[in-house]
Amino acid sequence: MPLFNKIFELSKQIADELLKEKESSYLQNSEFFDNDDKEYIYKNLTDETLKKERKNLSKQIDIKENWKTIKNKTNKPVKKMVFWRYAVAAVLIGVLISIDFLSPPPTISPLETNTLLVKSNGPITIGTEKATLTLEDGSSIELEKGKKFKTNTINSNGEKIVYKKPKEPKTAIQYNYLTIPRGGQYSIELSDGTYVWLNSESKLKFPVAFLEGEPRQVELIYGEAFFSVSSSTNHNGSKFKVINQAQVVEVFGTEFNIKAYKDETHIYTTLIEGKVTISNRLSIKQKLLPNQQSILNIESNNIEIIPINIENEIAWKHGVFSFKGKKLKDIMKVISRWYDVDVIFVDKALEDIKFKGVLGKEQNIEEILSSIQTLSIIKNYKIKGKTIILN
Repeated sequence: MPLFNKIFELSKQIADELLKEKESSYLQNSEFFDNDDKEYIYKNLTDETLKKERKNLSKQIDIKENWKTIKNKTNKPVKKMVFWRYAVAAVLIGVLISIDFLSPPPTISPLETNTLLVKSNGPITIGTEKATLTLEDGSSIELEKGKKFKTNTINSNGEKIVYKKPKEPKTAIQYNYLTIPRGGQYSIELSDGTYVWLNSESKLKFPVAFLEGEPRQVELIYGEAFFSVSSSTNHNGSKFKVINQAQVVEVFGTEFNIKAYKDETHIYTTLIEGKVTISNRLSIKQKLLPNQQSILNIESNNIEIIPINIENEIAWKHGVFSFKGKKLKDIMKVISRWYDVDVIFVDKALEDIKFKGVLGKEQNIEEILSSIQTLSIIKNYKIKGKTIILN
């Protein structure tokens, strides 16, 4: 039985016993929990206060707000919770309201980009490291996991590509392109030491080497990218800029995420740390602070700044899908990019149903769809070739 199913089944068994207000034999006898886990679960999911909350939840009174109350009363940030505890809590709520099951996110270090890959039995496979590198002369090199590529200035180990800083200053800029297909991801270290993680269906234009004394500039032609920029203090004050079709992001050495897909009408820029300035086509500038996101409407050029949970926005980089109140239509758009599939909604009303969940990118597509079906969000699904049909 896949790990995901084991987690789900065990969590349902424990939740069922806790709902009956009796000691859980499944919890006590499980090899997956240590004593701290067991104490946490009993303390936070069986006390008198939460019993009252569960009664409210069972009546489906303001699902969203009650879920927040449950999380607040546990007094632990989600990102620090042991994922077994989280699974049980989520299934307990899911049993009552059939909407908030969260499959457990894997424990992954902040800078890790590799994921455990589980092959699907069908034609739909899990995304992996792959990209196409296009050189200045127009020639292309296919990069993929396990395949190495090396020149005097470029080195790829099959998971990321690194550009060396030239020994002699360059007098002219040469550009390369890194294109990530659907079902792929890849990372790159630019010649100035800046790291860029590229999500599925993305394309980056960048100089082989930056000119000294000039702004360091790259172009996110489309897609999603996380930037960890080498500080301008390391480059004689040279600023770093990311441009795309509708905005310019001016950077001073920081970490941020940009989502600018071709099939979306907004560009989302999320600042993790440092400072950036956003400019639209009308040269209207907005400063962004950490834990804020700018939303640029491509049609109107309007820029909106909102507070944001950055963990949700950059979860993709750590091998996780994090959906917080997202519509199923938008969720399946993310799924389609990672698994390289097309999605058809037979019942159009399903598109606007909102979902809250955390799903591992290492899960095969059947596990993803099964978990969504378990919540009664969809009645059935069919997989025909590389097309998913939902109804």
